Amino acid sequence: MNTFRLKRPALALIILLQCACASTQTSNQTAIDQGDYLSRAQSQTEDEVTVVASVPSKDEAQALFGAPLYSRGVQPVWLEITNNRDTAISFLPVGLDPQYFSPIEAANLDLKLGSARLSPTIDPKFFAQSMRTSIPPGETESGFVFSALDEGTKAFNVDIVSDDLLITFTFFIQVPGLHVDHYNVDWKNIYPPGDIRDLNGEQMIEYLEAQTCCTSDKKGSGSGDPVNLVVIGNHEDVYAAFIRADWDETETVTGGTTLKTIKSFLAGSEYRYSPVSGLYVYERPQDVAFQKARSNIHERNHLRLWMAPVTLDGVPVWLGQISRDIGVRFTTKTITTHKIDPDVDETREFLLEDLAYSQALLQFGYVEGAIPAPINAPRGNLTGDPYFTDGYRVVLWVTSQPVDIGDIEFVEWRRPENL
Repeated sequence: MNTFRLKRPALALIILLQCACASTQTSNQTAIDQGDYLSRAQSQTEDEVTVVASVPSKDEAQALFGAPLYSRGVQPVWLEITNNRDTAISFLPVGLDPQYFSPIEAANLDLKLGSARLSPTIDPKFFAQSMRTSIPPGETESGFVFSALDEGTKAFNVDIVSDDLLITFTFFIQVPGLHVDHYNVDWKNIYPPGDIRDLNGEQMIEYLEAQTCCTSDKKGSGSGDPVNLVVIGNHEDVYAAFIRADWDETETVTGGTTLKTIKSFLAGSEYRYSPVSGLYVYERPQDVAFQKARSNIHERNHLRLWMAPVTLDGVPVWLGQISRDIGVRFTTKTITTHKIDPDVDETREFLLEDLAYSQALLQFGYVEGAIPAPINAPRGNLTGDPYFTDGYRVVLWVTSQPVDIGDIEFVEWRRPENL
């Protein structure tokens, strides 16, 4: 949560918002089945304002509104805002989603040329259950904001303004329905008790530079993509940092996800949560994977992370591998496999900049460890794709609290010659 003081011109915006609310909103009158989503609600309090938030699943949204909202790309977000201040406050839905849908728009997204309906339906259920944007002092308001669909973990801000105050509440809420790979990881028992060593800075440099250069297959043979990434942060910080930077989680390989992958491959369409094949470090496949897909399944940035059996001054350390997919082909073993951009250092630096611009980075540095391979003598990964690299690993200290890009510190561990 972040609190900021607003300059006087912001008062005009607040007054306009409150006037608009008075003229367009009605009280929440229509009772609806609350479903199970309220049991997953999260609550935060700051400056005498409490925000409770939850996100219905696909089936819950269907039951609540009687419409296939997820199929239309709409995801309702439920909010309850309690104002214990002496003055009115306003909720800014644009902060939650700049492309949010109005209630009537969400009810009419199936209205297309040639449809049986010729004019929009004014559905009281959608309108009455929408979230009011003005909350008087001492009162509580609740309702839905109709946002763009994000399966898996839903990340969003709830911005509250008052006379001279802006409060930002940040939520990361898991939504049922997606078979996310890392949901089933038993983080506490990856390593036996007592096997995790805590290291200082110099010890950590030596440890990281001594780790395997590359991923391997299940048998521990072969030399795959370079291990070119180190992430330092608690589980919550790692999770929040990548979600805030708009990286998507990945689904596990199942019959359903395989079918989705094939359909996306044949249609050349986007599959934001496409499974990532298992590569091995520490004799196990990745603990968690994230990806940034483009408009079709052939192209994406993706990364894998393995929790290491060491900590840096008590903070968990993760080895990782990142590459940019620029094509895809069928295989007999994994159904499909992606072909990577040979310039893996470019993708490594993209991640550094991406986290910095997303205010998810505290510090960064570099260590050696991957095997250098020049562009005129590239190495090959497990599927035969060539890649070249300077042999460095970028080290990223991530955070769940926003950090201005100008406040990010460079840690002088090693410095690649070309940077």
